[in-house]
Amino acid sequence: MNRPQNEAISPDAPVEGPSEDRAASHSHASHSHAGTWRDAGQGAATGYRPSNTLRLRVELGRQLRRRRTRITLALLVALPVILWAAFQIGTDESGPERGGFVDLATGSGLNFALFSLFASVGFLFVVVIALFFGDTVAGEAAWSSLRYLLAVPIPRARLLRQKALVSGLLGLASLVLLPGAALLVGLAAYGSGSLTTPAGETLPFATGLAALAMVVAYLLVFYLWIAGLALLLSVSTDAPLGAVGGAVLVFIVSQILDQITALGDLRMFLPTHYAYAWTDLLSAQPDFTDPARGVFASIAYATVFLLAAGFRFERKDITS
Repeated sequence: MNRPQNEAISPDAPVEGPSEDRAASHSHASHSHAGTWRDAGQGAATGYRPSNTLRLRVELGRQLRRRRTRITLALLVALPVILWAAFQIGTDESGPERGGFVDLATGSGLNFALFSLFASVGFLFVVVIALFFGDTVAGEAAWSSLRYLLAVPIPRARLLRQKALVSGLLGLASLVLLPGAALLVGLAAYGSGSLTTPAGETLPFATGLAALAMVVAYLLVFYLWIAGLALLLSVSTDAPLGAVGGAVLVFIVSQILDQITALGDLRMFLPTHYAYAWTDLLSAQPDFTDPARGVFASIAYATVFLLAAGFRFERKDITS
């Protein structure tokens, strides 16, 4: 029944049925979607969950479809073949001189794989890691797609984490792909002989293979600081080349400073001071002193850079 328009409504009057139904319905909806609202925040669409945005499989697929990723991985596989061809073309008939990575490279498949690593650790791997981490956010900003990813919406912390994880997977693949391909090429070309170290120590195949695996594991941890620095630069600029080049430049400058003996013990605090500590692992009784210091230093630098990257990205103005 409709009330007369001039009839006063008492503040204490009971709410009629339709209002009660609407209140009950609203209460039920709020209860059933409580978890959604807690995750998505007030005003989010029904069914939205941040954990469902930008899954690793999706982001990994996006990165693998990029031309620079395919070219980089292909070059890492092709490099051992190029090195083998170079040795075939430039063979010195006078015979190798014992005592260096280059001279020992053709001694066995393990030696060839070790030489490939030695030729790559000082620059190639640095560029590859800096490329994957430095381009990951800055590339999206350069394409003007970063604002659309965040408008999906993908929480900033999740976007940065997912991109860092995918970049880490690509970096891991790179550091395993090259020595793996080099080992296969070396075994096919030079056989499965023992590993001869530059110090003149000879390791059986199984021991040499284990030593090679420890070297790769050390490099995986050592390059974490490059990854963290490149990611920090990536969230700080919209120029991918600047982020990648900045990380590589810091590595080069640190290496130059490490050669200045006048700095004394200060060189131990440089991130590249233990870049070649992995050579201590090439022994039947490896010395873990310097490699352990290198691992600690790299993790410390990487932690600082990654925390700074997260702090910077949370406050970054993506509309500018």
